[in-house]
Parts: sequence; C-alpha cells; structure tokens
Amino acid sequence: MPELKSRQVSQLPPLQAIRVFEAVARHLSFTKAAGELGMTQAAASYQIKLLEERVGAPLFLRRPRQIVLTEAGQRMAPAVSEAFALLGGAYAAARSGADGVLCVSTLLTFASNWLARHLGSFQVAHPSLAVRLDTSNRVVDFTREDIDIAIRSGGGNWPGVEVHKLFNADFTPMLSPKLAASIGGVKEPADLLRLPILDPGDIWWRDWFIAAGLPVEELAKRPGSSMGAQAYEANAAIAGQGVAIVTAALFNAELADGRLIQPFDLVGDDGHAYWLVYPQARRNVPKIRAFREWILAEIAGQ
Repeated sequence: MPELKSRQVSQLPPLQAIRVFEAVARHLSFTKAAGELGMTQAAASYQIKLLEERVGAPLFLRRPRQIVLTEAGQRMAPAVSEAFALLGGAYAAARSGADGVLCVSTLLTFASNWLARHLGSFQVAHPSLAVRLDTSNRVVDFTREDIDIAIRSGGGNWPGVEVHKLFNADFTPMLSPKLAASIGGVKEPADLLRLPILDPGDIWWRDWFIAAGLPVEELAKRPGSSMGAQAYEANAAIAGQGVAIVTAALFNAELADGRLIQPFDLVGDDGHAYWLVYPQARRNVPKIRAFREWILAEIAGQ
C-alpha cells in the first residue's frame, strides 16, 4: 500500500502548474490569475501548457476576449479547488485551533461602537482565545497579512473570500438635543441649513440632501472639514459642534440615552453594508467558525 501511494504522488503534475490552473479556472482569465499569484501572464500560460501536456488534452479554449474550460478542464476544476480548500483548511487548523489569538481587521467606528460593546460575551464563551483588533479603512490582503477575519463596508463582492452580511450601512443626520434646541428644534429638513454641518463633503450628505429635497449647493458653502470616521463625527455632534451623518445601527446607545437624536425617519441607502469576511479556504478553522457563529447570532439578536 505505501508503494501505491508513492506512485500516485509521483504521477502528480508540478504543484505550481496545478495552482495556476486553479486560479485561471476560477477567474477564467490568465491576467487576473497571474496578478493574484504574483507572476507574469506569460509564466501563467507556460504553467498551463505544462499541465496540458501532462494531462494529454487542452484544459482551456482560447476565444477572443475570453477563455472557457474544456470538458477535461470542467472535470478537473472542482476537484482541484476542493483539494486546495482542504489543504488550506488543514494548514490553518495545524497552525491554530480554537485557542490562541484571533486577529480581526475592522473599521474604527465598528470597533468602537459595536465590537467593543459586544465582545465581552465572545470572550466569556471562548476564554482561551485572545482577540486582537486591527482598526483600518484599508482592505487587508489575507494572503500577505496576519489577519484571520475582517469587518468590511461595501457591496460585498470581494473575490476569494466568504462574506456574511451584518447590517446595512445606511445613513441619516444626527445631532445633540442641545444643538437642536438652539434653533427651537429641528422639525423639517430645511432646519439643518441653519446649523453647522460636519464633513459636508461626505457623499452621504449629498445623497441625503437630494432625497430630502434640499439644495445640494448649500453643502459647498460650508467649511470642508473632515474627521475621517463616524465615531469622531458623532462625538463632535454629541459635543454640540454640528450635525453628523452616520449609520444609526452603530449609535443605538447614544440614541437610547439621549446624547444624540435622529430628527427624521428619512434614511439614505447606497447599497453598501457591513460584512464579515474571511478566506474561503479557512472557513472551517475553529477560531474563525467560533467568531462567525457568535457575531451572526449577536447581530440577529439585536
């Protein structure tokens, strides 16, 4: 039996060629596959040529502006993808189980206004798993950075990752009760024109003004200051410095205790949401599975 296994392994084509095939089959593009693997398109084409010679049949049909899998390629692609997923899962499981450190990349406001207020229950359930937060607006590269899981804002269409929608990234104006009282209350959208606007260059303001029937050109007349994060703008609004436009789901506590008020039911929605994302090949890693199950249940229970 060991001799049979040895012969089977020796009959496999070079791993690099199989790796290139998996990427090209997934993207149906030599250019995208080469970019993902950090090689030239010519090098990727060469690896596919070697593999086709070993298989004894073409794996792709080259057509103008596109490529498609041949019948042989279609038979091979699912098994190769599954094999790489198994390898990735085995490696990740060997590297770390449900214990150790879970590295989470997240947006600053989500970290401060949602995770920090809920993470205690996860730590109670998983006392041997330490959570390290990396707060940044950038999209991390899971293949090059020591990040296990991420919270992203956007359309949810990132290649190579599993995505789970958490909640919509909608937006609406908020301000302090004291600032609203300074003009006798905010009763209609036009009342906002009598108050300072925080970060008037934010596209959310433009969209909300249009939906509310307010003149967009008024925004250009305001000082173009920007704080770079909803958490900062909300703190400025709480201090009475102006009106912020933020995602209501991230400020439930501030609304509940009266530090902020949401004067209008009108909410903008540009199709973006907050998402939990992680590499597809690592979906069964115990610590990732534990965090995924916890946060989805926590969101559903809100």
